[in-house]
Amino acid sequence: MKKIFSLLIILSLAIGTFAQKNKNKFVEIETTMGKIKIELFADVPQHSENFLKLVKDGFYDSLLFHRVIPSFMIQGGDPDSKNALDGQMLGNGDVGYKIPAEFMVPKYYHKKGALAAARDNNPEKASSGCQFYIVVGRTFTDQDLTTMEQRGGFTYSEQAKKDYKTIGGTPHLDNGYTVFGQVVEGQEVVDAIAMTPRNASDRPNENVRILSMKIRKK
Repeated sequence: MKKIFSLLIILSLAIGTFAQKNKNKFVEIETTMGKIKIELFADVPQHSENFLKLVKDGFYDSLLFHRVIPSFMIQGGDPDSKNALDGQMLGNGDVGYKIPAEFMVPKYYHKKGALAAARDNNPEKASSGCQFYIVVGRTFTDQDLTTMEQRGGFTYSEQAKKDYKTIGGTPHLDNGYTVFGQVVEGQEVVDAIAMTPRNASDRPNENVRILSMKIRKK
């Protein structure tokens, strides 16, 4: 009986540990323009775990949102931006590795507020190990979405179509870039950052800095 009881305790602890590991995590991004809270998707594990590691290491603290485009997205995570000179071209900094694409999870797509990984033009569509963007986007019509489906050779889910027609997003990025999180608080801050006056390279004229990133409870 004692052996059975001990086994049940071990099994219960193992299940609890597995559940905790596979539970969505939350990160608060404090910027010079306000706070943004993001939920990271546990079932996009390589991207989420990498992002969490960088957050824990303080990697993102003091970096810039170095590229902002109204009705599209805001981008950050370039390590070269930490001490960048005014007007310096940014966007090529990295951490020396890429993350394999994980965009084959159909329930995650580029609706407004989506957190996704930036990447270069590598044929595997592997993601940058550190650079990310948050979607602002715009709304689309049924005809817009049909045209993009025909060009891309895939079909949006009914929920995705509804979201793209109502809250908006960037549907043309689906199946090309990995979405691994979603803004749950502070989308108005994201929208405001996207509207920041910028130069010809889409870098804000006045720095928009990530003061810190911290892991938070829900």
